[in-house]
Amino acid sequence: MKKLQSLSRLQDYLDKDFSWRLKELADLKLAVRRPDALLRKTLIRAAVPLLYAHWEGFVKNATTAYVNFVDSQRLRYDELASCFITFGVKRRLAELSASRQAASNIATVEFFLTGLGERANLKLPRAVDTESNLSSTVFENIAISVGLQTAPYETRYNFMDESLLKRRNTIAHGDYLNLDSADCRKLIDGVTTMLRAYKTDIENAASTSSYLRN
Repeated sequence: MKKLQSLSRLQDYLDKDFSWRLKELADLKLAVRRPDALLRKTLIRAAVPLLYAHWEGFVKNATTAYVNFVDSQRLRYDELASCFITFGVKRRLAELSASRQAASNIATVEFFLTGLGERANLKLPRAVDTESNLSSTVFENIAISVGLQTAPYETRYNFMDESLLKRRNTIAHGDYLNLDSADCRKLIDGVTTMLRAYKTDIENAASTSSYLRN
């Protein structure tokens, strides 16, 4: 991913990643209305893992883009909200755990003592980990890790876990799932709403500089 140094670049990235998903979801909503009953059932089954993929993919991409944006502001750790300092702490702890070199370990300890005045480095492998199983618990952890409020999503946790993830896992494990066209369209609408809400939350967090320490 290129550096997203400005708010407009972040918004452009989010717009592009959201728009193609929105188009595909709209096409899918039309497709599951097909008059051919057998084909419709197959499309509905195929739609469920695709819907889940859009949800997981967008949450991961949008969150990663936001971390990229914050990292590109070239701020010090002590200028950032605690959740973003955590990214730097994780990297240092990983280095401490992996290294047997005294000099490296001492440098890590020095970071905790005096390093918060350094320029923040938020680049981490797997900084945003959906665990390939984006349950409400995993989603909440990701949202909190970048300072987003999760309360507005709590009414949708059952939808995430039961309507979307559980059904996706049922199909992915090769089991039969009986879902009609109306149910599938509701599922598409629910995913679309969540994608739009998450995009808005990321944009609002960036535009209001909520990544900064209060």
